[in-house]
Amino acid sequence: MSNPPMYGELQPLDREIHKNLKLDTDQSVVRRVADQNSVFLAAVEFADACKEYPIVFVRAGQPGADGKQPVAPLAVLGLRPGSNLFVEGDKWTGGYVPAYVRRYPFVMARMDESSNNMAVCYDMKWPAFNETTGEALFKDGQPTEFLLNAKAFLENFEQEAERTRLICNLLVEMDLLQDMRFEATLPNDEKLDVEGFMALDEKKYAELADDKVLQLHRNGLIAMIEMHRLSMTNMNRLVGKYAV
Repeated sequence: MSNPPMYGELQPLDREIHKNLKLDTDQSVVRRVADQNSVFLAAVEFADACKEYPIVFVRAGQPGADGKQPVAPLAVLGLRPGSNLFVEGDKWTGGYVPAYVRRYPFVMARMDESSNNMAVCYDMKWPAFNETTGEALFKDGQPTEFLLNAKAFLENFEQEAERTRLICNLLVEMDLLQDMRFEATLPNDEKLDVEGFMALDEKKYAELADDKVLQLHRNGLIAMIEMHRLSMTNMNRLVGKYAV
């Protein structure tokens, strides 16, 4: 079981082993993402995220039988590796916090790569877990309302992640994404050169046949594409944040 970005060491929750485990929710999780310059973004989040963050696509996973590699959307939080412009101390300064961040320190994970069985796991390296202070995860051998709410959030996250995967597969199938790079010069004359991401191929998008446009519309992708396009103007806003 591999650990996704932000997470230290995952362990499945067990009602016996962790019967006394508590989570101190007063401890801010924000510092866990201070060195992440991007995070996964579900399609349902585009409407909120596009107002603040560039939304780009990156190749993710192994190529399918057709030779095409899957892609996933990311919210860009910084233009340098290890740089998150939306974290100041223990505070998130952006108006919208991606669900990827909000689900921490829990996550749904497969116990076996060959199985679809998912379990609620927690980051055992997160010091807010203890046996004396905070929200109890279990009571009388049963999950507490706090843990049940966390589990519901995780299940919804996984559903939206799967929906996003299918949407991205359609973008790849239609060959609507292209490799991009972003160049900028800061006021101190430092040059930024960001690459390794993909964005809409405007030419191919404009030349889509009517039946393909209708397919995109019926799958809700027209609005998603427009939010992606709008979000790219935030690249220059990120440059401005480095100048502050």
